[in-house]
Amino acid sequence: MTTTTLAVLVPLLPFLGAAAGLLLGRTAPGYVRPLAVLPSLTSLALAVLVAVRQGGGQAINAATELTPTGSVPIELALHIDGFAALVAVLVGVVASCVQIYSTGYLRDDPRYPSYAALVSLFTSAMLLVVYSGDLIVLLVGWEVMGICSYFLVGHYWETPEARAASIKAFLVTKLGDVPFLIGLFALGTDAGSFRITTVLGTVASGGLHHPTLIALLLLAGVAGKSALFPLHTWLPDAMAGPTPVSALIHAATMVAAGIYFVARLLPVFQASSAAMVVLAVMAAVTMAGSALAALAQDDIKRVLAYSTIGQLGYMAGALAVGDRGAAVFHLLSHGAFKALLFLAAGVIIHASGTNSLAVMSRMTGLRSRVPDAYWTMTVALLALAAIPPFSGFFSKEAVLGAAEHVATGHTEHAPGSAGWIVLVAGLVTAVLTAAYATRLWLLAFHGRGVEAPAHGKEPRSMTVVLWVLAVPSLAFGLAYGPLPDWFDGRDLTPVLTTSVLGTGLALVGGIVTYGAWRHTTALAPRVPMGAVVAHPDAEPAQVEAEAIASHAPVFGDVAYAPDPADPGRLLLGPLHRHAAVGFHLDAVYNVLFVRPVQAGAALVRFLDREVVDTYVRGAAALPRLLGAAVRRAQTGNVQTYVSALLAGTVVLVVAAVLVATGA
Repeated sequence: MTTTTLAVLVPLLPFLGAAAGLLLGRTAPGYVRPLAVLPSLTSLALAVLVAVRQGGGQAINAATELTPTGSVPIELALHIDGFAALVAVLVGVVASCVQIYSTGYLRDDPRYPSYAALVSLFTSAMLLVVYSGDLIVLLVGWEVMGICSYFLVGHYWETPEARAASIKAFLVTKLGDVPFLIGLFALGTDAGSFRITTVLGTVASGGLHHPTLIALLLLAGVAGKSALFPLHTWLPDAMAGPTPVSALIHAATMVAAGIYFVARLLPVFQASSAAMVVLAVMAAVTMAGSALAALAQDDIKRVLAYSTIGQLGYMAGALAVGDRGAAVFHLLSHGAFKALLFLAAGVIIHASGTNSLAVMSRMTGLRSRVPDAYWTMTVALLALAAIPPFSGFFSKEAVLGAAEHVATGHTEHAPGSAGWIVLVAGLVTAVLTAAYATRLWLLAFHGRGVEAPAHGKEPRSMTVVLWVLAVPSLAFGLAYGPLPDWFDGRDLTPVLTTSVLGTGLALVGGIVTYGAWRHTTALAPRVPMGAVVAHPDAEPAQVEAEAIASHAPVFGDVAYAPDPADPGRLLLGPLHRHAAVGFHLDAVYNVLFVRPVQAGAALVRFLDREVVDTYVRGAAALPRLLGAAVRRAQTGNVQTYVSALLAGTVVLVVAAVLVATGA
């Protein structure tokens, strides 16, 4: 079987699994789990085979014209280089782990068949984006991922949070997709083709007429899909979906699509220095802002969501300094350890019965309840904090090293200002990342108070995948040695200067956070679960109302006061309340966009009701009045009719005489 045929089967198998799962979900529920897991595993095996055959060498290209358009052709094309081969393997690994994990996590969910089918369709769409050699076909996968994320985030549609989160995710990403679509059409028009190879050839020959405009339009779509500032606000709210969905969307699939797109078309963006600086600023604000927000979150999944945004900022920063090898290296490394973090968080939430770190910090023995999650999450958090020899150290160091090269003028792939912006923001974020990773680890696993609830042993399907993902989280960073050909031949060996700076700052962040935790713990009152806000005998509605009023976490039927031993409050000080709500960006968008749209809708509704409907009602009233007048004349009395006829005749005769006399 040829490599091209194998590559076609990679996205096709999950698509067929999704179709079969939707058709057989109700009639043959016993086939749902095999149809969810087996196509993903087979697709992963084929993706590995394609990667081995591609070998990081010459890109594999194949194309057939879908339909004649009369102008710019649209082709079903494959373009598989080293980046595409490795990203496809990552997508297959994460999707397979998520499907296996979900068989245990959602084993009692009545909507599991549709969930599993949507995950398979989501996987197929991402693989189509990865392997596509035509921008319009890539756009199809791009949009299918968007609609799948809408349904998956809103899986628990009974809850208002899930409904609002799914709508918000859909609308914010679509807000970026509109200029993205315009940019794609402009790019195809300038290049005379939507084929990626043709577009890159046009850029190399200087044939792109509007590089800055096209790059900025495309960046809008990338910001929405990959949750970069300022279109990142949908991602933390998307935590309302099932935890495996968070692992899928936030690790290797949807949020990585925008970064992968820029990496694939990096010469288009490098054709405009202004676009590269804009991308650098977006990356810097995304990195630092999300890290500060993560340090203030109480929900463990929201901490990881803001962490994802920050790591996407690192990837965007690598692209802003013209190093797509470093960007994809961090994308792959991050995909493994962030998927592990979310899936381990799911185990912790299942065991503790809460998402709240404040409540977990009042439990003792949680780590002994979930030893698999404890050890694997520790590995993933060390990778996130970029502590050597874990994978995150090598991939994040590649980003910082690339920024340092540009900042010091050792390369001309990007403006020097972009290098300095990314380097400074990356080093600041290294401190903050280690701080919130340490805080999460301390609050989740080193609480004190009541004994953690015993829910029994977690399903093996949930714990096995944690150890599978722990392997690349620990060892993938060493791939810079044997796999240079897959990264444009880029030497990803850590640079001494940035390695020492990055690791030193990460250690400082972790140590300071630990010291703050010890300090606040010593000062905190030694009560089992904190000050009770609502009494256990209170009505549930009263508990919820008082908890909301006091911003207190709820555990069971009791609402508890905020944890005084939270090091994030001490470290952030007065900035904490602003960081906890994402620096009020949602409120700003509400004032700038939501309220004007609502006001416009109210005006349209008023005009429709009071103006348009008035004309319609008037048009109906006039014939009605005329009809009423005529109806009054129809009395049925013959004498009345004869009298009216005579009167009319007399009037006509008099009028005729007057006219004749006047003549």
